[in-house]
Amino acid sequence: MGRRKNTLIQLIICAAVAVAANLVAYKVWDHAVMRVIGMAATVIAVTMLLILILGLLKPASHRGKTLVTLLSSLLRYVSAIVILCWGLSIFGIDVNTIVASVGVVALVIGFGAESLIADMVTGLFMLFENQYNVGDIVEVNGFRGTVKEIGIRTTQIVDAGKNVKIVNNSDMKNILNRSNNASIATSSIDIPYASDIEKIEERIPALMKEIYEKHTDLMLSEPKYLGVQNLGSSGITLRFMVEIDEDNIFTVPRILNHDLLLGFRNMGVECPFPQLDIHNH
Repeated sequence: MGRRKNTLIQLIICAAVAVAANLVAYKVWDHAVMRVIGMAATVIAVTMLLILILGLLKPASHRGKTLVTLLSSLLRYVSAIVILCWGLSIFGIDVNTIVASVGVVALVIGFGAESLIADMVTGLFMLFENQYNVGDIVEVNGFRGTVKEIGIRTTQIVDAGKNVKIVNNSDMKNILNRSNNASIATSSIDIPYASDIEKIEERIPALMKEIYEKHTDLMLSEPKYLGVQNLGSSGITLRFMVEIDEDNIFTVPRILNHDLLLGFRNMGVECPFPQLDIHNH
């Protein structure tokens, strides 16, 4: 709400500047500088209005959010190009002639801006191929976070600590999109060797159902008992898993650990602790 309010205030200020500049430019229309100022203020105001309208849209799908952020980024680039070309024409400079006469210079600049072009082209390909979208949880070069914004040149990713990483689109390689499929949360719990494992396994399905019914908002299905994971030095390790959304990959394992501990205690099974056998000779 605060951000939208700030955007609205900026829009009002820019619109007021645009109107004032155009009124002055109308009075002094022969002055090219005033005409450029009026034109630039108007273009910026229109651009901000369109971006504000896009910001008011709240698409439910990640794909829709991606299109909104891409269009907002594109509008900024287009407005800058419009101001530049229109401003030159106001000063009496033929933009078409300039473009036609600087072919060699444009070629040199093109090589210098190779990374910029690569970022833009990669961004378009990512859009068409639907590799990831705003709201998806991705991992890039060891950095894991949620895609906050996808622009023409860059992608912003926010991790669990609210740190923002800005990555050029051309560097978005070997992406691991963790939102494409359901994720798996696992938990292990040890029981003493003296436990009657067959009786415990008979009671586990009821415990799994109880845990699921308590956390249907976090778990996509009932937790599953996978079996004996390890025969440790002090006890038998049992392994459990449950399907979840990637958003809950850190929360659900803690909940599963907690509920399994309480559930096994209610069965009369305590987790073993390290033991040391001492033999006297």
